[in-house]
Amino acid sequence: MSVHEPPVAPSALPAATTKVVSGALIALFLANLVNFFDRAIPSVVAEPIKAEFSLSDLQLGLIMSAFTLVYAVAGLPLGRLADRGDRPKIIGAGLLLWSGLTAATGAAGNYMLFILARLGVGVGEASFTPAANSMIGDMYPAERRSRALGVFMLGLPVGLMLAYFTVGKITEAFGSWRAPFFVAAVPGVLLALVMFRMRDPERGGSEHTAAGGGSVLTDDAPITRPIRGLLSIPTLRWLILAGLTFNFAAYAVNSFVVPLLMRQYELKLTPAAAVTGIIVGLTGLIGLLAGARLADRASTKSPNARLTIGVVSCAVAAPLTALALMQNGGSVVAFTALFAAGWLLAYGFYISVYPAIHDVVVPRLRATATALFFAAMYLLGGFSGPVVVGAISDWFAQRALDEAGTGTLKQFAGDGLNSAMYLVPLMLVLTAVFIYLATRTIAADSARMRRSLETR
Repeated sequence: MSVHEPPVAPSALPAATTKVVSGALIALFLANLVNFFDRAIPSVVAEPIKAEFSLSDLQLGLIMSAFTLVYAVAGLPLGRLADRGDRPKIIGAGLLLWSGLTAATGAAGNYMLFILARLGVGVGEASFTPAANSMIGDMYPAERRSRALGVFMLGLPVGLMLAYFTVGKITEAFGSWRAPFFVAAVPGVLLALVMFRMRDPERGGSEHTAAGGGSVLTDDAPITRPIRGLLSIPTLRWLILAGLTFNFAAYAVNSFVVPLLMRQYELKLTPAAAVTGIIVGLTGLIGLLAGARLADRASTKSPNARLTIGVVSCAVAAPLTALALMQNGGSVVAFTALFAAGWLLAYGFYISVYPAIHDVVVPRLRATATALFFAAMYLLGGFSGPVVVGAISDWFAQRALDEAGTGTLKQFAGDGLNSAMYLVPLMLVLTAVFIYLATRTIAADSARMRRSLETR
C-alpha cells in the first residue's frame, strides 16, 4: 500500500494487507520514531536544564511528565474523532502541531514557558497513537497484528536510541541544550506532508468470519456510551491497569537513567546518554523483532497465549532491573548488562498487550479504546512515574544529608535517585500480575466481540 497513492473508493481497498510491511506502515513507524525522539530530548538534557533553571528532582520530573497530562486528557476526544474522521489527516495535523511546539520548547526562556510548551506537544501527540493503532487494526488480520504492531512500535526504541545517541552530541556541537529541540522539529513537518497524502483504510476490513469463508464481518450497529461500553470489557480493564503500572516504570526509566548514570557512575552527558540508548533503545529492536513473531504464533494457539508472553517477560524483567540497581555506583558494565537484559524482556509488554486490545474491541471503537488505554497509561502512569520517583529521590537525598550532618544536597542526589528507582521493578511485578488476570478473561471477551460482528 503506497502512501503516495491517491484516495480511492472504499470498495477498491483490499480487506487487509497481504504482507506485513507496507508503505503506510513504514510511514506510521517513522511518525512513531519522531514521536519518541521528541519525547526523549528533555530526558537526555535533564541535567543541563536542571542547572540552568535551578530545579529539584521533583521539578525535573514534572518537565518529563508535563506533556502526559494533556496527552491523556486530549487523547479521548481525539480518539473518538479518529473513529469517525480521516485518520491520516488527523495524524498529519498532529505532526505539524507537536513539531512546531517542540521547536517552541527549545526557545523557552524559563521553567514555566518550558512546561507550557511541553503541554502543547502533548496535544499534538495525543492525535497520533489512537489513530495509528486503529489504522493498523484495519490493515492487518489478527494473526499478523503482533508483527505489524511490532514494526510500528519499533519507532519507540529506534526513536529513543537515536535521541540518546545523538542529542548529547548535538548539544555539545552547538554548545546549548536548546539546539536538539530545533533539529527535531524538521522531520515532523516533512512526515506531516506524507500523511496528508495517505489514504485511510476501510474500517473493519481485516475482520473475517471464523469459518474461513472470507466474508467481512459487519460493524454497523449503533454505539451509545462508548466509554461505558469499553469499561464493561473485563480484559480491557485489566490491560488498562497493566498499562498504568508499566508506563509508570517506563517513564521513570526514560526520565532518570541518564541523570542516574551521571550522578552515581560519574559519566559525562554524551556517554551517559549512549549507555541509556543501549538500555532502552537497542534492547527494543531485539525484543520487538524477536518477540512479535513469537506472539503471533502464540495467538493462533489460544486467545490468552499471546498475553502469557507479556506475563513471563515482565515477571522476569523485574528482578533483573532490581539487580542492576543493586550495583549502586559500582560497575557500570554490570548495571548496563543487567538493566538492558531486563528492559529487553519488558518490551514483551507491547507485542502482547497492544494486539490484545484489538482482540476484544470492535473495529469502530478501537481508536477510542486505545485513547482510553493511553489516558490511564499517561495520566496515571506516565505522569506519575517521573513525578513520584523525583519526589522520593529528593526525600532520600535530604534524609541522607540530614543523617550525614555535613555536605550538600547535590552530594547525595545519586544515592537518593538510585533508591527511588526501585519503584521500577515493583511496577513491573504489578504489570505481570495485571496481564495474568487479563489472560483469564480474554477468551470470553474475544468470542463475544466476534459474535457481535458476525454477518446476519
